[in-house]
Amino acid sequence: MTAPQVLPPKPDALGELFPVSKPVIGVIHLAPLPGAPRYAGAPVAEIYAAAVRDARTLAAGGIDGIMVENASDMPFARPEDIGPETVAALTAACVEVRAAVDTPLGITCVANGVIPGLAVAKAAGARWVRANQWVNAYVANEGFLNGPAPAAARYRAAIGAKDVRILADVHVKFGAHAVTADRDISEQATDAEWFDADVLIATGTRTGSPTRPEEVEEVRAGTSLPVVVGSGLGPDQVDSLLRAADGAIVGQWLKADGLWWNPVDPRRVERLMTAVRAVREAR
Repeated sequence: MTAPQVLPPKPDALGELFPVSKPVIGVIHLAPLPGAPRYAGAPVAEIYAAAVRDARTLAAGGIDGIMVENASDMPFARPEDIGPETVAALTAACVEVRAAVDTPLGITCVANGVIPGLAVAKAAGARWVRANQWVNAYVANEGFLNGPAPAAARYRAAIGAKDVRILADVHVKFGAHAVTADRDISEQATDAEWFDADVLIATGTRTGSPTRPEEVEEVRAGTSLPVVVGSGLGPDQVDSLLRAADGAIVGQWLKADGLWWNPVDPRRVERLMTAVRAVREAR
């Protein structure tokens, strides 16, 4: 099935970001940041140092990209309620990571803080922002969330950050999609491309939950953009998922004991990337 062409062809953003096929992005889940309910007053230098340790472990293991996320700030604020303290701390963490490794860097600012994420990316020299909901709307843990694409695209242009790419989830995890249930996943993928996303993400239902190869194919059927896996990739899934997708984002599986709040485990990074290289070499 040929995907619809809804805009003039654009450059391959994934290929521009990464010089390898099937790139893998490892996630750094930051400890609670100032202003978050679980922040207990730890020196922020300790939070940044832990992020740098994870970044160095990921880079040493051959990960192709690193994405920094304020993952411990739950319950997450709605996008319009993300405060300057979060933007400041997330920016500082990314600056420290950027100084420590040469690996391409991206941002996730939850919940769906695409505009704050773009500000962080511009300040820290990051290359992309993950948009958990770029277009349309869904019911999240935080309530009803609209896709921010119209405002975010204008903000990106206003701050001179058009080189910061948008990696957009099509069927975001931790959400109910009844409001768009009359439109299939491929149609929603077309919507995301129509609203000028750069790379689309097919994901599971929760952090670490497997992405179905069928969902990757459903997303691909609706877009000419690259499609990456957004959750649930481990060595046992590499063959099936990376044959279907153009790359992957991996967080929880890379952590000690497979728990997202733990430090990155170098043995897990090595095991995953060994499986990834096998798929690359088989192409």
